[in-house]
Amino acid sequence: MVALRQRLHAHPELAYEEFATSDQVAACLQDWGYEVHRGLAGTGVVGLLRRGDGPRRIALRADMDALPIQEATGLPYASRIPGRMHACGHDGHTAALLTAARVLADEGGFDGTLQLIFQPAEESLGGARRMVEEGLFERFPCDAVFGLHNMPGFPVGHIGLRAGAFMPSSDTVHIIVHGRGGHGAAPHDSADPVVAAAHIVLALQTVVSRNTDPRDMAVVSIGAIHGGDAPNVIPDRVELKATVRALRPEVRQRLRERITELAEAQARTLGVRAEVIYHWRYPVLVNDAHWTGEVRRIATGWLGADHVMPDMAPLTGSEDFAFLLEQRPGCYFIVGNGLIGAYSQGGCMIHNPGYDFNDAVLPVAASFWVRLVREVMGGPARP
Repeated sequence: MVALRQRLHAHPELAYEEFATSDQVAACLQDWGYEVHRGLAGTGVVGLLRRGDGPRRIALRADMDALPIQEATGLPYASRIPGRMHACGHDGHTAALLTAARVLADEGGFDGTLQLIFQPAEESLGGARRMVEEGLFERFPCDAVFGLHNMPGFPVGHIGLRAGAFMPSSDTVHIIVHGRGGHGAAPHDSADPVVAAAHIVLALQTVVSRNTDPRDMAVVSIGAIHGGDAPNVIPDRVELKATVRALRPEVRQRLRERITELAEAQARTLGVRAEVIYHWRYPVLVNDAHWTGEVRRIATGWLGADHVMPDMAPLTGSEDFAFLLEQRPGCYFIVGNGLIGAYSQGGCMIHNPGYDFNDAVLPVAASFWVRLVREVMGGPARP
């Protein structure tokens, strides 16, 4: 299990480029007797395993893609591809689900159809949405779908979850401020997009503080500003990029309206024009109450109540598993990856050059998948 995870870690592949990873996943599943289907979202893999004649079908999902980050861990199995690394733990998610796949193929213990989804492009490019659009649930219908994510900052093996809205929507805004360039010594002869961009950045902070109910979660963060090259030249344009997040669809829509209105109004006031390009990306991730209750019950019965966080505060990161939960009921939960600084290399947050998935999490995650399948689709069926 550890060797598999570390092999995946050493050979990371970016979104929709998971060719070797999907080959390895498909080969393992075929060797273990799964019915393997490939091609959804390009590099996606779906494995089916039937035991007995029970009607129940559940799906488990793991993501496979890496990030465009230069690894700085110095580990012997560190990324061998410059500028790419598994900085979010998808190597661990894939390895854990494959391990559970083998145990369930060898030992059975369930009655129904198990559906394993190995998904590409979770990081920003919406591989889950593309799989849905290409007919995932029409071709492979299921009663419920489940997913997990490792989470630094929580003890190893602790499981956390929440019914209802658990992770916010995530949208990206690109604002282009069009002005009229000129000499920095004669600003009155230009229409300065830099000053306007600065006003827009400050104005956008009021969208959360003054246009959003304090009881609602909302985030508007400007992550990039680009404009100009010389200190004495006023450029023709400045570009802003922001991430916008909310836990309720109504708040999400309101954020879009106010961001657009404020950017355009601030620009007009200063004699320039703002072009607002709004990208709807990931929806709010909403866990089904029944299936979240089942995950909570199974986890508590197995690990004990002291290892389960049954009603976590919503997280602020987003996840394209939300697209799957829009189509089928289910539950997305976290598994603790270790306290920050509590173990070498991996004791830091995800999306960091020093991050590493904690291999101590693998048996917990894989064993929980096995237990979940057997309890939800319980029965005497064997291979």
